[in-house]
Amino acid sequence: MPLPRSLDVASSFAASVLRLGSGRSASHAGPRPEQPLLVYEFEGCPFCRKVREALTMLDLGADIRPCPKGGPTYRPELVRRGGQSMLPYLVDPNTNDEMYESGPIITHLYRNYGDRPAPAWLRTDLTVPLGSLASLVRAGRGVRYRSATAPELPLELYSFEASPYCRIVREALCELELPYRLINVGKGSHERKAFRSRSGRMMAPWISDPNTGHTSFESAEIVAYLNRTYATSS
Repeated sequence: MPLPRSLDVASSFAASVLRLGSGRSASHAGPRPEQPLLVYEFEGCPFCRKVREALTMLDLGADIRPCPKGGPTYRPELVRRGGQSMLPYLVDPNTNDEMYESGPIITHLYRNYGDRPAPAWLRTDLTVPLGSLASLVRAGRGVRYRSATAPELPLELYSFEASPYCRIVREALCELELPYRLINVGKGSHERKAFRSRSGRMMAPWISDPNTGHTSFESAEIVAYLNRTYATSS
């Protein structure tokens, strides 16, 4: 059942506060990957959340394969690929590495694409309880699959992890199991200038759907579009 808009936004803000603003700025970027990273994850997972925070902090984009519980496509694909239904999972074609678990993934990302070692508080499980609380206040959003029609092409989302409005959109993408290219535009991101030129203003989230030509800002408008276009049940 959809939350009232005011409660939806307030609980998403609370989730950001519980994560102490992690994933707000792109201040740790180093060398850039030549080929896109591929990440299997789901929005309500506290371990996946740490990896998404690292992606924002490193100013890295990724091809996201959402794996909600009960999803018919990407969880089975992950098991075929890696042998386990465990998340998150990173595929890095630049180094020919594939790996489970947030700690090794974050260490790998910082080693190859950061300007410093991975922070211990992010690499270890020290802040996982806060991530679990952040998921709890979202009342199960971004966890379970809702029946949907799969798009022919992945969508494109400009986002950054700490934004409460971006979170609402990512939850909907996850629940509908819609694949997307994530372009992180945290504070200080080198992507911001190109994003502003393309979209006309610096405001996230922003979604572009190559299947329909639709583009839009505003989380409520984006979620309504996703439900209208792809959801097959309420």
